[in-house]
Amino acid sequence: MITLSFLLPAFLACLVLTGIHTYLGIHVISRGVIFVDIALAQIAALGMTVAFLAGFAPESQTAYFFGLGFTVVGSLFFAFFREERVPQEAIIGVSFAVSSALAVLLADRIPHGAEHLKFILTGNILWVGWPQIVKTAIIYALLGFFHYFYRRSFLLVSTDPARAKREGRKVWLWDLLFYLSFGLVITSSVQIGGILLVFSFLIVPALCSILFCSSLRGRLFLGWVIGAVTSLAGLAVSYLADLPTGATIVALFGLSLVLSMIIRRFWRREIVIAA
Repeated sequence: MITLSFLLPAFLACLVLTGIHTYLGIHVISRGVIFVDIALAQIAALGMTVAFLAGFAPESQTAYFFGLGFTVVGSLFFAFFREERVPQEAIIGVSFAVSSALAVLLADRIPHGAEHLKFILTGNILWVGWPQIVKTAIIYALLGFFHYFYRRSFLLVSTDPARAKREGRKVWLWDLLFYLSFGLVITSSVQIGGILLVFSFLIVPALCSILFCSSLRGRLFLGWVIGAVTSLAGLAVSYLADLPTGATIVALFGLSLVLSMIIRRFWRREIVIAA
């Protein structure tokens, strides 16, 4: 009973992350910008490192707003910089490398900088508090309603931007709205789970569900199940084996993807989830 009450906040935090990240992951994969998540997460971490250098704790509201400010700048850059001769994924990769290098340089000037880098990389989801869970859930719920209300435009721009242009939609505006909402999610998530865990929640459930489902509804529901089960297994293994929680969950997400690919190799039927 004590174990369940101890792990419950972390598990609920994982469910909150799974809910919004699976949906955004489907968009990211459709857009072909797989590493935009980890790039924006690293940019948010850079902002939090600047706040830490200024004397604010990484878990503080001030550090959150520093991270959010940096992420907004990164989102604007990704939304507006589109050059046909240069793949956007290359720009995203360079942004990740540069922001990582800057974070290392800043951390080198901070006492306990190595511990700070470890925190932003793997997070500390096992010790997440109820106020942070509630705040994050409210932010994600509002963003979820916003995306649901404009779901047709967001999906069309992600899957077929040429058609969106023909239909008169302002692709640059929907790109901007997507990246800004995406950046807000990433900033909140990094404070909870760290860069690696956030990337895993975004990509792995979406990838696994895409293997078996073609409809958005099917991919969402299957992705949520995979995210929830993997999170629960990761927390249990971490607790029983006394392992770092974030890294354990990330490793099990990797195992989930491998198992999904093996199952798909031998089972070619599609999973259909009715309305």
